Amino acid sequence: MTFREELETQRWDDHRLYHQSRVNQTLHLFSACTFLVCYALIPFHPLAASVLGWVVAMWGRQIGHFFFEPRGFDTVNQMGFDEKESVKVGFNLYRKILLLCAWGAVPVALWVSPDLGGLLPPAGPGDLADRVGWAWIGVAGAGLLARTGWLMVTRSPQTGAAWFTKILTDPVHDIQMYWSAPLWLARGQWIDPMDHVKHPAGR
Repeated sequence: MTFREELETQRWDDHRLYHQSRVNQTLHLFSACTFLVCYALIPFHPLAASVLGWVVAMWGRQIGHFFFEPRGFDTVNQMGFDEKESVKVGFNLYRKILLLCAWGAVPVALWVSPDLGGLLPPAGPGDLADRVGWAWIGVAGAGLLARTGWLMVTRSPQTGAAWFTKILTDPVHDIQMYWSAPLWLARGQWIDPMDHVKHPAGR
């Protein structure tokens, strides 16, 4: 596959396997809009972007996956949940739990030891919030680069580069895909019938 074909394949698999709930789609739309605000804030207020991205955008996004996405046998794709998790290129639910645990451990560690046992300069008044924000930026960057590097080594450099690109452009793609999800949800449709997945020719 070309780079573009692999990018589109990863996006398509992510959509058909993990975004069947209209609630999840709606939360992804909200999260995508929030992430775009974060992108705009990064050059001017990186700490505010960090807090907004992790606390609002990321949690809104993951709530949809953990609590609203169907977990049983996927009749649309004819796959069990464990099978879908095993073929997930990026962060499956297990990896997301590890990432969120690392995120949650940051403020706890800095509250217990603001200088991390001497690794950081002594903290002054108000420094804790700044340190948490910068550490969260570090966790996000480390998670993104670590997974990208792992995919490059275990699969191919193109797979890792495509996934890296997918993650960074997900907010725009999610808006394109899920702008109508709140309307369907308002009509009482909780699960996307995924007719476009059942009939790939109409994709």
